[in-house]
Amino acid sequence: YTLQRFGRGGFVSAALRAGVPIIPCTVVGAEEIYPMIGNAKSLARLLGLPYLPITPTFPWLGLLGLIPLPSKWIIEFGEPVPTDSYPAEAADDPMLVFELTDRIRETIQHTLYSLLMQRRSVFF
Repeated sequence: YTLQRFGRGGFVSAALRAGVPIIPCTVVGAEEIYPMIGNAKSLARLLGLPYLPITPTFPWLGLLGLIPLPSKWIIEFGEPVPTDSYPAEAADDPMLVFELTDRIRETIQHTLYSLLMQRRSVFF
């Protein structure tokens, strides 16, 4: 489990403009419902899809392969990150947006590691 980039911080800009807190949310277990073993990029492009995942059950079992595997999910909400101390114009400051985005990402990554240590099994 490693978080990918969060894009350009659109959620931070929106929170700064609205003056609302950002609540980090960490989810463990979602990736196991469809364990991806490949990506049929050429076929996806042909079908006009962003990607076409290959899993142990899809496309081999047809539509039955779309049924998710049963996995235990752990969802944890972190401490709210206040944004009301910043003016709404702060949403246009790319350095501040990047800093807050990175801070949220690090918080979620640390929580992710913690939850993975607590998890006994993917299915229980």
